[in-house]
Amino acid sequence: MHDGVKCEVVFPTPLPDDPQKWDGWNKYKSTNPYERLCLDAEQNPTNELIEEHCRELLRWWQKKLPLKNQPSNPVAQLLRAGLDESSRYLTEARMELLDPERRKKVDAVLAAEAEQQAIAEFNKVLSFSIADGGLRPEEEKALQRFGAEHGLSEEKVLEFIEAKLKETGTTRIVPEPEVKVETTVAVAPGDTKSEFLRVLQLSGLDGESMTDDQRDALINIAENSGLDPGDAEDMVDEYLEEIDRKQIADITKAKAKPPTPVGRNGTSAGKGSPKVKVVEEPVPVATPKRAVLSPQQERKRYPNYSNSLGGQMFLIPSGEFIMGNPFPDAPPNETPHFRVTVTRFYMSRFPITNAHYEAFDPLHKSKRAPATGDRHPVVYVSSLDAMKFCQWLSMRERKKYRLPTEAEWEYAAKGTDGRRYPWGNFDKRGDLANFADKNTSFAWSDRQIDDGYAESAPVGSFPRGASPFGIEDMSGNIWEWCSNFFEQYKPTPKTDPHGPPSGTKRVYRGGSWKSRFASLRTTTRSANLPNFSCNDLGFRIVCECES
Repeated sequence: MHDGVKCEVVFPTPLPDDPQKWDGWNKYKSTNPYERLCLDAEQNPTNELIEEHCRELLRWWQKKLPLKNQPSNPVAQLLRAGLDESSRYLTEARMELLDPERRKKVDAVLAAEAEQQAIAEFNKVLSFSIADGGLRPEEEKALQRFGAEHGLSEEKVLEFIEAKLKETGTTRIVPEPEVKVETTVAVAPGDTKSEFLRVLQLSGLDGESMTDDQRDALINIAENSGLDPGDAEDMVDEYLEEIDRKQIADITKAKAKPPTPVGRNGTSAGKGSPKVKVVEEPVPVATPKRAVLSPQQERKRYPNYSNSLGGQMFLIPSGEFIMGNPFPDAPPNETPHFRVTVTRFYMSRFPITNAHYEAFDPLHKSKRAPATGDRHPVVYVSSLDAMKFCQWLSMRERKKYRLPTEAEWEYAAKGTDGRRYPWGNFDKRGDLANFADKNTSFAWSDRQIDDGYAESAPVGSFPRGASPFGIEDMSGNIWEWCSNFFEQYKPTPKTDPHGPPSGTKRVYRGGSWKSRFASLRTTTRSANLPNFSCNDLGFRIVCECES
């Protein structure tokens, strides 16, 4: 364990010359001698492997020694004290692990620390699980899995749970069966077109929320099923028209009748069949207006900082910009464009990583995308998960962390000059963002460009793609949740807009490693249910500036 987060053992061969492409180099000062040498204690490494790792790490640091004479070099600033201290710490770790008696003591200490850490982490997860006043069956199963993964017996886990329930007066919750209502169009089963129509219905997309990438993906599914692409395009258009007709009919009915009260569980508060769930949540309240400061004064008064997880928070100064897509070929959900004024705020330089999110929810480690490490952006998180993370971090630091609004996100991505992408207006390059390039196998993959990654990349892998404010990874890699519920734009000037107070779908922005390059524009929008999650959707955070 390191700073409360379990470190993943990574020792690529040969070791990358660039320290930003692997993080094993910064373990040299760990209190755990195995970690110093990038070894896994659970694998009981041989003396030969210990010698090999120590030798390779010493050689890697030896090559970096000339940087001591280049203090202004960014790599030298990154490595800092390691240029002087690494050889001593690595040699000490080698000697401890090669001596059988000293190694036995190290193993005993690590085992005791691991057990205490597991108990502490379990109690933290347990407290989080019952924070809403009850313990649900799925949460108790997750606690059992967490305990087993951390070496706690089933009896011990049950003992901790029972003691906590008794201490807090919390009870186990038996959930009511959930009834889902779907809008479907009657189809005859058994043929390819019927199956594709079923896929469209299950997607939950409509004309406003369907992006170019999603449409391409659906057409690709149809083509792989044996449908003619032209027929599939026609079916998508017909489906969207049908959904639009139904939505218009629903709106007309809603205007003709008084609104039906909605219970806390999303069903009708009165008698009758359950209604489609509409999520209603408090809208973040804009901070009261402060004295007007110039951007330079704001930067001086509100310097960049690192939060308690080590994440860098950059100031986005107050400003005015044109929100939306002003170009003639703009998709309907990006128009019309309008003027927006935004009050200063902090935004995380990178999306939230696996390591940072798992400091809040250790159980998430089992949901990581395959072959991703601590520095990869967290995925398989819903907007509700992301908001809980913000609440946890706010309590931890006594600051106001939250998801960015759409206006804040777009302003941080494009600045005030109306650029098409965060880095400017040029495109078709593999050093700017992670998108559907030659390493992917989609119908729309660009076979001429190589960005170096088949799926998600560690955060900070594309510094040349930074926005005017230095915010990185805003386009590509992963989509990012915003706080707004989806609505069509309206052509009126706004100040610090937060969107509608309720809705069925929440917005996410930025495109991902599955997106075509053109979809990485700063104005691209998509939306889905607030509890939706997938392997290319994560989030970054903002923090409100204190008075």
